[in-house]
Amino acid sequence: MGLRWVKRGLSVVAVLVVLGAAAQLTGVLPHLPFGVSTVDRSQPAVLEAVRDLSQYHAAAGDYQVVVDIEQDVELLPSFLAGERTLFVAAGTVNAYVDLGGLADGALTVSPDGEAVELRLPRAALDKPNLDQERSYVFSQRRGLADRLNDLVETDSQQQFYLAGEKRIAEAAEESGLVARAEENTRVMLTGLLQALGFRVTILTADEPR
Repeated sequence: MGLRWVKRGLSVVAVLVVLGAAAQLTGVLPHLPFGVSTVDRSQPAVLEAVRDLSQYHAAAGDYQVVVDIEQDVELLPSFLAGERTLFVAAGTVNAYVDLGGLADGALTVSPDGEAVELRLPRAALDKPNLDQERSYVFSQRRGLADRLNDLVETDSQQQFYLAGEKRIAEAAEESGLVARAEENTRVMLTGLLQALGFRVTILTADEPR
């Protein structure tokens, strides 16, 4: 009975030694003095479609959030498996009013031709545009097994970018960017129509007269 436990203990020690050596190897390999050359074989861009735009981009917000993602493996300590990553996501969100979405009867001219009433659709938010140069992994703690896995798999940061986009979109919704875009659109159209000599009333589509 005692001999069997001794053998098991020696096996565990041997595995840890191999894993430790492999971990050291992963840290050494990137620093070996081998020359590296890069060849860009990308093909020229191909135009697939052209679209006419009717959106008035009336406001833009710059945002930065820190994404904290932790992955734990049950029954294993964090130094063996699992990871925690702090990812700084930075980007912009545009708020726009789709003037092409004006409903029939959205523009009403008074009988004397001196006043106009315009009903605008509500503003909307574009998908966040992450800045690749300002978005980066701030810190990352990884278990030994996860570090060894990098020998055979390429680590992807896509999940962090997707999480960053989601957090920035949430921040944009809560920051009043939509209301600012609607107000800016009102100001722009009011100035334009007043310059043509009209008295102007601008409402949103769901706003009572």
